[in-house]
Amino acid sequence: MKFDLNRSIEILSNTPSVLESLLHNLSDDWLHANEGPDTWSPYDIVGHLVHGEQTDWMERTNIILFSDDKRFKKFDRFAQFTESKGKTIHVLLAEFRKLREKNIEHVKSLQLTEDKLNMTGIHPSFGEVTLRQLLATWVVHDMNHIAQICRVLAKQYGPETGPWVEYLPLLTK
Repeated sequence: MKFDLNRSIEILSNTPSVLESLLHNLSDDWLHANEGPDTWSPYDIVGHLVHGEQTDWMERTNIILFSDDKRFKKFDRFAQFTESKGKTIHVLLAEFRKLREKNIEHVKSLQLTEDKLNMTGIHPSFGEVTLRQLLATWVVHDMNHIAQICRVLAKQYGPETGPWVEYLPLLTK
């Protein structure tokens, strides 16, 4: 599918509800479970998404559109481990929803044209990237972390599935 801003906003707008539905009223056993050392729990992932809404997608969009210096700052992929301390999952989900709604409104207000979507910034690792690529990545990033949360949760019962494991690629890939 070719990038379409309106279709992207469909996914981006739904992510807070998906996360709330998936994680609402789960015990800490589920929320803080992970896949082993140096992996993330659903709680960690939501914290990461909050941090991205605060410091990544809109900051880089604004650099591309409005800054003379097109270089992106390096994104701290692990900031959630300090920034989320002491917060409940409900607080993180509420923060995420509020930030996401604000960011979507900002994107809509930019009235992005094809020319604007083709404008570029400089990623610290990838070099030149377009706004279209950045926004498409935002959408896929959401889906990637939703899938990650589902995988982490599923793997908690992996050994309990017995012979059905062969029919559950979420557990084997």
